[in-house]
Amino acid sequence: MRPMLRSLCVFSFLLLLLSAASVAQVGNTPRPAPTTRIIGILSAMTLEIETLGQELTDKTEMTVQGIRFTTGSLKDRRVVLTHSGMGKVNAAMAATVLVEQFQPTHVLFTGIAGGLNPELHPGDVVIGAKTAYHDYGEWTPEGFRVGRTVDPFTGKPNPLFFPADAGLLAVAEKAALDLKLAPVKTTSGERTPRVVTGVIVTGDAFVASSAKKDALRKEFKADATEMEGAAVAQICWQRRVPCLILRSLSDSAGAKAPENVLLFEKSAAQNSALLVTSIVGRLEAQ
Repeated sequence: MRPMLRSLCVFSFLLLLLSAASVAQVGNTPRPAPTTRIIGILSAMTLEIETLGQELTDKTEMTVQGIRFTTGSLKDRRVVLTHSGMGKVNAAMAATVLVEQFQPTHVLFTGIAGGLNPELHPGDVVIGAKTAYHDYGEWTPEGFRVGRTVDPFTGKPNPLFFPADAGLLAVAEKAALDLKLAPVKTTSGERTPRVVTGVIVTGDAFVASSAKKDALRKEFKADATEMEGAAVAQICWQRRVPCLILRSLSDSAGAKAPENVLLFEKSAAQNSALLVTSIVGRLEAQ
């Protein structure tokens, strides 16, 4: 079997197992009735979602398939929060369990990312108009060629770029207009971050390389890079669940990325969470 076909089959089979898995009940936690209206919010790390968790009222915690979920009210809307762990497989697994168990009306992914757009800086937020894998494809004699994943249910290729749900995107852009983000302290003083709509790319590697950063910017015209978003977007695309990926920049994906993450991850995570909160408050009450 050709390498590209073998890669497609293996990855598609994994997603088939994740998407088709029946979620068992754990302990005495019942599966919500189909009429329950709830918004799903995911992140990779606890840091990226703990601010939202602190704002919840009427909280209930449960564990499903080894994944910890917290339900509650945020801006008078029912939400369920979870963090998946880093990487595409962890994110896909958490998204699948969330979709199967809670049947959310919308899914939002929040967290930090590396910046690829030279006009953006730590603390700025990117609303993902579209999200793509940058490391899925085939190595050829001419180099790496990006490929498209395949929906295992239909056998048809998924889009290279998973588009954000149009309704969620419109709500997010409107919410951004009057959003007050947390200031970020830099060596040149304090600056107020901004929100932009752009392109987010996903891969199973932390990018701390100017060469790789420039390559991703050139090939995808991407504004941010991270390790989970496209996997969540793919699960939601295949399950027909409205989805939006949001990322706040913690670094510029260059050589200083590891140290910059430590400096800016908290304020970046907070700014992404602020936008999520505003979006949730603007969604139609269920």
